[in-house]
Amino acid sequence: MSKRNKLEKFAEVLSFPNTFENFTAKAPQLLGKNGEPIDLKGTWGEQYFTNKNPITLELACGRGEYTLELARAYPERNFIGVDVKGARIWKGARIALEEGLTNVAFLRTRIEQINHFFTSGEISEIWITFPDPFPRKGKANRRLTAPNFLQYYRKLLKPRGIVHLKTDADSLFAFTMETLRSDNRITILYENDDIYSNTLAYPELSYKTYYEYMHLDDGKTIKYVRFNLGAESYEEEE
Repeated sequence: MSKRNKLEKFAEVLSFPNTFENFTAKAPQLLGKNGEPIDLKGTWGEQYFTNKNPITLELACGRGEYTLELARAYPERNFIGVDVKGARIWKGARIALEEGLTNVAFLRTRIEQINHFFTSGEISEIWITFPDPFPRKGKANRRLTAPNFLQYYRKLLKPRGIVHLKTDADSLFAFTMETLRSDNRITILYENDDIYSNTLAYPELSYKTYYEYMHLDDGKTIKYVRFNLGAESYEEEE
């Protein structure tokens, strides 16, 4: 993608009413349409979605394919795709506007920042779809299922809120399962290291991202685990 094309997309995404951004870790101000400051923490349902439906996050959403598929399938729920790449979010946000999907929003920020933009218990589910596996041991804490990230999610999720991981990476899946089993607060609800080897356990597993199609073409198997982070109330983490 040319630099000019990226800059055009960055400019256009700033004008989208369904996209919100934050650029600076030291100044976690959320910006909405045309760069206007906005505070949605604790009020995404009331202010943006104008309903009280459950909210699901897709982390590292890329082009937003999974966010869009989930939103189409579950109109009674709200979905927010989160990614740091504005040019990627642009595609999903544009499609959502074209299709009139009012239960979709996108948030451009680093995932380490998400606790600035959601209050405790505001989120019902989290999907992590084909994230960077960071295979080097020295970068293990950057994996989105590392203990430090699980702590972020624990603050956001309702008690027993569900987290989903879908990945092609053997190393990430093994790391995730080891991490989950080492924490006695966590309940693994379902796991499968080759979801297409048999009938899919859940219909939403049939949705495919750009990267999943690539991995399948390369002959890789797709792995999936769903879990909750524990019955403890989120307030104790504050």
